[in-house]
This record gives sequence, C-alpha cells and structure tokens, in this order.
Amino acid sequence: MAGKVRSLLPPLLLAAAGLAGLLLLCVPTRDVREPPALKYGIVLDAGSSHTSMFIYKWPADKENDTGIVGQHSSCDVPGGGISSYADNPSGASQSLVGCLEQALQDVPKERHAGTPLYLGATAGMRLLNLTNPEASTSVLMAVTHTLTQYPFDFRGARILSGQEEGVFGWVTANYLLENFIKITFETTSPAEDRASEVQLHLYGQHYRVYTHSFLCYGRDQVLQRLLASALQAFSAFFYTVDFLRTSMGLPVATLQQLEAAAVNVCNQTWAQLQARVPGQRARLADYCAGAMFVQQLLSRGYGFDERAFGGVIFQKKAADTAVGWALGYMLNLTNLIPADPPGLRKGTDFSSWVVLLLLFASALLAALVLLLRQVHSAKLPSTI
Repeated sequence: MAGKVRSLLPPLLLAAAGLAGLLLLCVPTRDVREPPALKYGIVLDAGSSHTSMFIYKWPADKENDTGIVGQHSSCDVPGGGISSYADNPSGASQSLVGCLEQALQDVPKERHAGTPLYLGATAGMRLLNLTNPEASTSVLMAVTHTLTQYPFDFRGARILSGQEEGVFGWVTANYLLENFIKITFETTSPAEDRASEVQLHLYGQHYRVYTHSFLCYGRDQVLQRLLASALQAFSAFFYTVDFLRTSMGLPVATLQQLEAAAVNVCNQTWAQLQARVPGQRARLADYCAGAMFVQQLLSRGYGFDERAFGGVIFQKKAADTAVGWALGYMLNLTNLIPADPPGLRKGTDFSSWVVLLLLFASALLAALVLLLRQVHSAKLPSTI
C-alpha cells in the first residue's frame, strides 16, 4: 500500500504545482512602471575666447514633451575660440578632439548613436562672419567634418544670433532657478508699451512674452517689475566681475566701486596687468573693455541705481549646472526628440502576494506532513 501511495506522489505534486500556477495566473495584476532610461545630448559652446562642451542627460520618458534636463559633465577645449583659427581651420577642428574623446567615455556606448550633438558659435564667429565670411565658412566646414567622424547623431554647427543667445541664456537661468514653476508672466499691451513679442515653447506650453525692448532702454514698467526681485547675471557678466573681484582684488559691491574698478583696470599698462595677473594672458586684453561695458550697460543702459544693483547676483552655476545659453538650447532641442514609451511590467498587489506566499507555504507544509505520515505508516508493519 505504501508503495502505491509513493508512486502516486509525483503526479500529485505535479498537479498541485499546476493548480498553483493557474491560481497565480488568475490573480489580478497591474502595470508597474520601470525606472526610465536616460538620454543624452551634447552642446559645444564655441565662444569668442574659448569653447566648452556640455553633456546633458534627461529621462527617456519626458514630462510634458520637454526633457527634464540636467548637466552630466563638461569639458573646456584648450586654446582660443574657433574664430581664432581663421587662418588655420583644421586647427579649430583638431582642438575639439580631446573633449570629443571624453564624450565617448561620458556617454554610455549603447547611447552614442541616439545622442544628438550640436555646435553653436557665438560672438567671435559672428564677428568673423561679418569681416571674413569665407574664413567663417571654412572654420565651420572643418569642425563639421571632425564632428561627423564621431558616432553621435550630429545635428549641425551654426552661428547663433545675439537674440538667440540671449533668449536661450534667459531660459537656462530661469529653468535652473525654477522660475517657470514659481512665476506667472505679466504682459502689457503692445499698443500701449510699444512692446515686441517673443514666443517661447517650454514644457509643452506656449508662452508669449512682451519684451518692451528693456535691454536697450531700461527705464520702463517691465524693468521696474524685474527690479522688484533679485536678478541673476551670468556668462560675461560673471567672468568680468569675478576677474575684478578675485584676480585684481578690487571691491565691486556698488556701482560706484564697479566704475572705479573698471577705471583701475583700464589705467594699467600691459606690463602691469601681466605682472599682476600671470597666467591669464589669452583673455587679459579684453577685461578693460569688458569692465567698462558691464558698468555702462548696468548704469546707463539698464538704468540701475545703487539699490537695484544691490539685488544683482553674479553667478557661474545654479543647481550644479553652468548658467549660459547651452542648456536653454538643449531644452529647446529636446522638444524635437521623441520620448521613449515608458517600460512596463506586470505586478501584483502586496496583499495578493502575501496570500499566495501563505498558500504555497501551506501546500508545502501539508505535503511534508503527508509524506511523514506515509513514511511512518510504512514502518509500522515491519515493527510488529
């Protein structure tokens, strides 16, 4: 008899396993969202004095059709800006190689082919394009040839207008400071204020912002609204004021001090400047004109008084990301990059999982008890 029972045990266990499987399939499930993969984008900021590479990343499943972009890494290209290679276009392209090789390491290999790569040139190339358009074209062609040799999705190299650079810089600063979440745009009548209109596509929404040309005149209602809160000054503003403050050791806490610091720099001879600030020869000649421009723009162009100037914050980074036009450019470009569908898997509610666990545990325990009883009953006849 014991032999018969033991012979039935394997099919019984198999039947129990099949029944458990059927019960498992009948348990209601729900879709559980997998952690999103990351996408990457590369922007080369080809400025007048140097070129910087910024690598950005964002979740593949975008929010409101716009990537939630953050800075992944950066690299400073050695030497001057690409416009300084007007007589040697191949030198401009060769200067980028070191940072591009770093990009190969910073971006996962499986993401190379899907990573857009852009080069945007600003003031230096704008000037070169005006004075020597043939040389400007040659430089862009040379860097394009090099950029296309890399496994990224190269989307082009072009010269940005001053307006584009300004708008993308504005987007960067406000994005990093979360002002798009905190503020609402107050617009005025174009007929009343003679305002010009800038249209922006951000976060999948459409904004119309009336600029009122305050960048040129400054003494209007729009500027007065802006002055009610702190303003962020970045890019050339930061680098110029930082040079005066740290390298020259001059106070710049007030407009009067900023003017005095600018005059101080401009009164230095070339030999005096080199002796006072060794190691910055490449950009040293620009600081006199830059300091004067910043001081005049803030005081006469924007119409800042001492109170308003006290609310200006000069900064290089916000939220661990460089403040400049490149991130704003990347934010705009991610609108054109399709989002990946979210990864889904089937999941079971925790309470159902606990019930299944107890069911399987009970089945195993019952099987063990039955097996022990069969063994015990098989030993009884031999004992008698």
